[in-house]
Amino acid sequence: MSDILIVDDEPDIRELIADILQDEGFATRTAANSDEALAEVNAEQPGLMILDIWLKDSRMDGLDILKHARVNNPDVPVVIISGHGNIEIAVAAIKQGAYDFIEKPFNIDQLLVVIRRAMETSRLRRENASLRRRDNAAAEMLGQSAPFRRLRDNLDKVAKSNGRVLLTGEPGSGKEMAARYIHAHSARADAAFVTVPCATIEPERMEEVLFGRESPERGVEPGLLEQAHGGVIYFDEVADMPLGTQPKILRVLTEQQFQRAGGSDKVRVELRVISSTTRDLPVEIEAGRFRQELYDRLNVVPIAVPSLSDRREDIGLLARHFIAQFHASQGLPLRTLPEDAVTALQTMRWPGNIRQLRNVIERVLILGEGSGPILPAELEPQSAFGDQGEALALGPQITGLSLREARELFEREYLLTQIDRFGGNISRTAQFVGMERSALHRKLKSLGVVGGMRVDDEALVK
Repeated sequence: MSDILIVDDEPDIRELIADILQDEGFATRTAANSDEALAEVNAEQPGLMILDIWLKDSRMDGLDILKHARVNNPDVPVVIISGHGNIEIAVAAIKQGAYDFIEKPFNIDQLLVVIRRAMETSRLRRENASLRRRDNAAAEMLGQSAPFRRLRDNLDKVAKSNGRVLLTGEPGSGKEMAARYIHAHSARADAAFVTVPCATIEPERMEEVLFGRESPERGVEPGLLEQAHGGVIYFDEVADMPLGTQPKILRVLTEQQFQRAGGSDKVRVELRVISSTTRDLPVEIEAGRFRQELYDRLNVVPIAVPSLSDRREDIGLLARHFIAQFHASQGLPLRTLPEDAVTALQTMRWPGNIRQLRNVIERVLILGEGSGPILPAELEPQSAFGDQGEALALGPQITGLSLREARELFEREYLLTQIDRFGGNISRTAQFVGMERSALHRKLKSLGVVGGMRVDDEALVK
């Protein structure tokens, strides 16, 4: 969007301005009337338009074209030129949104100064709008486990392409962070990243939010698709997109253009689409709640984001990161996290995944006393043990067993929890529980759980 469109009905003027600008290093296009001008703008938005007021044999004059440009291409600065200039025309042009007005015959140096200022102003306006749209938080992904490394490798691969990505995973597992990681490591990193929260937008407002609207009273109100032009649009929980909106999004993906609500002209967009869902979309398709054609368009590169339970080795690293983050952003105590506290975290259930871990750390830092090390007892809302000296409360499922059966049940659950904690790494599990690797294998076999073990990722995590 760096070329200049010159619209003038006089061939000599068009060619003169084009030659001057090309000598100054600008790319140019020309049009002799309104139809040619609008066709050029629709084909590719120019960086600036030089527009003559009076156009012979044209369906629209310069002011009409200016009005059209302000509605459909508000980021394009327009410099008006005219050989019949007067103060009324100049005032009318500026009121309609023209950047400046130059009367023929014009001074070349003056024209170049105005053009450079207009393009710089437009560039700064686009950058400011982009910064307002973007979440400047770094797309930082932390982890050392084998499942995390596989995820990051896949994200690095897709970041180099422009293919559509469908992220799947449990709530809170980090799907939006994965989408931001793709954006931050792609060629579009300096462009917008716009999130569409499909689950929270009211269905009757979805199309207005996506496509924008225009009205005589409020002018043009760009939608999220238009705001994402040149960058990435992220459909969060895409399964919640209203069924009536889905074919319209499918058409946008196919044609790369749409109409605003209340508008009649096509708006062209060029963007990358990343989607995410916690649901099984083929099941949603079978139930008639999601369109097969849209699924096929979005599911070009499917990537599964692992749950926190599948990457327990990363819990300590993530927890310490959150401690430092809350200290920097909220001034909460910079407490240490000893290994026994990490062990407690690794053995907990995490249905809310990384989001839940972050909330637990924030709660502990807010409610905890002092700034010393975090104790394991602070981490669980209710400890399995009571106060010191209080006995462990045993349920009937335990007390109804013999001592041998209860011991075997405990050993089985304890060892499987530790194996899960260390990502299936038998060597590290054996080292932690204080057993030889071969002895641990024999113990697991005696407990009848060898067949249920996950593949040993020892080679991956060494």
